Amino acid sequence: MNPVQLIFLVFLIVPFIEIYLLLQIGGIVGVFPTIALVVTTAIIGANLLRRQGLATLQRFQDSLQRGQIPAYEMVEGPILLVGGALLLTPGFFTDVIGFACLIPSARKKIAQYIIEKRLVQGGVVPGQQKPKAGPGVIEGEFNRED
Repeated sequence: MNPVQLIFLVFLIVPFIEIYLLLQIGGIVGVFPTIALVVTTAIIGANLLRRQGLATLQRFQDSLQRGQIPAYEMVEGPILLVGGALLLTPGFFTDVIGFACLIPSARKKIAQYIIEKRLVQGGVVPGQQKPKAGPGVIEGEFNRED
């Protein structure tokens, strides 16, 4: 399944899951407590996002000062951004995924997966050089004369 199909599927299925969960929880606890829960998770998520974002920024700066490449921190930043956006989206399903992105241990596992499976296998390794020209390639300069 290509990424466009996956994104289309997510945008098609997630709203149905959210509506189902909102109706089920609203039927159990009532309308106003359900709305209060959605607003509360958004507020808690915004505060967690701010704290976790600042901590990630601090680790990023510390890595740079030590002369290291802050690979995890560079991947954790977008994960935090996605988690924050999901927490601000009304609904319980997106809140669960958003909170998972804000939990440091879960975020580190997600970042590790992205670095190992996506970046390394995709050939985007920091400091990696392009392969040298093969034996059939002669490097040199030329001038075009028209």
